[in-house]
Amino acid sequence: MKNENTGRHVSAAATHSAPEPQTQVNDLAAQRAISEVLRAVASSPHDLQPALQSIVDSALHLCRADGSVLRIAEEGAFRLVAYSRSAALPAHVYTPPPLVERSTFLGRVYANKSPVHIPDFDAQIRLEQANQAPIAKASFGTVLVVPMLINDERIASLTVARLHVEPYTEKEIGLVTDFVAEAAIALEISRRERQLRELQTQLSHTNRVATIGQLSASITHEVNQPIASTRNNIIAALNFLDRNPADLQEAREALACAVKDTDRVGAIVSRMRGLMQKASPQLERMDINEAVHEVIELTRGEASKNMVSVRTEFAKDLPVITGDRVQLQQVMLNLIVNAVQALGANSEHARQMLITTSKPELHALCVGVQDTGPVLGQETFSRLFEPFYTTKPNGMGMGLTISRSIIEAHGGRLWATACRPHGALFQFTIPVRPE
Repeated sequence: MKNENTGRHVSAAATHSAPEPQTQVNDLAAQRAISEVLRAVASSPHDLQPALQSIVDSALHLCRADGSVLRIAEEGAFRLVAYSRSAALPAHVYTPPPLVERSTFLGRVYANKSPVHIPDFDAQIRLEQANQAPIAKASFGTVLVVPMLINDERIASLTVARLHVEPYTEKEIGLVTDFVAEAAIALEISRRERQLRELQTQLSHTNRVATIGQLSASITHEVNQPIASTRNNIIAALNFLDRNPADLQEAREALACAVKDTDRVGAIVSRMRGLMQKASPQLERMDINEAVHEVIELTRGEASKNMVSVRTEFAKDLPVITGDRVQLQQVMLNLIVNAVQALGANSEHARQMLITTSKPELHALCVGVQDTGPVLGQETFSRLFEPFYTTKPNGMGMGLTISRSIIEAHGGRLWATACRPHGALFQFTIPVRPE
């Protein structure tokens, strides 16, 4: 077969007479190889490098190669992303270059969309050296280059090479080609899942920013209040010190109150900073009561502005859970703000909200937000968690959708229940996992 890119006969034609390797490579080995790649993808969803390394390691063993190289296609070159070698190939004998330019002989081979088998690599190099610019002496005897294609677009090239001239059999070439095709699919699925996670993170962050924006006036009031109190306490402390004799006890108490007010401001700012950050999910051990309490404090001003009384019933001695604190607090923030806004439009009944934590199951905690707002119709209830569905004039319709995705990502579930005679109850569960 003539290579269309290089114009050289570098195909697998000679393999018909090549001897079969002593150890027959079978379909089970190929299945095991792709399983290793899939395992690497699953264990490192945020990092492709383990999967890339698994590809070259598996390819090395799949066809008894001495070196295996994976290069990603870039605009002007092929960049090295993973490399594996056998014990017969010490590092000082051969180290793959970081980049291979497309204009070089190997670059043209890598650019091919079909597998390229070079049974005698040294002979091919000598031929290239005779016809074109000098090329360094070959380090391998036999080389096989297999393109990695997605929708007929080459995204990478895998090279498997043997130190000595030992052409690959048609079966080996077929096994490696099938393996690379399945590995490409696994990488593409991982890439799309990673893009989806990034999009969800972006939407989640946007939702938090929008919600904090709605609360800005209330939060500003919550911050200004302790600042003003701090100033008054410091002025009082100065007045106590100006007395003759100075009233040190009163001054000490006033300064202690100022410290508490300052800590309160710091806590509010810290909660805001945490919710405004755009970061990857961070799992940590956390006290659910403490996390919920922080959100209640952050929304206290909004509840007060809407004349909503907030009551809590927290179960004691709840087990510690593992989760992303910011994301779970975002869910609470959405539920509390939704309840406050529903109650703010209610003029017929008492504006009350009940926030609870409990342990209804052996391996799960439950958080609930119940309000006495208007009764929602059956159609509204059935669509509450649909993307872009909202009953608010200026709502995005993403808060509950994002909240449900966060809870489900934590292994729990989020649902709503109509209350009688009025109001709604939103609840979510979070699994309790052993340390």
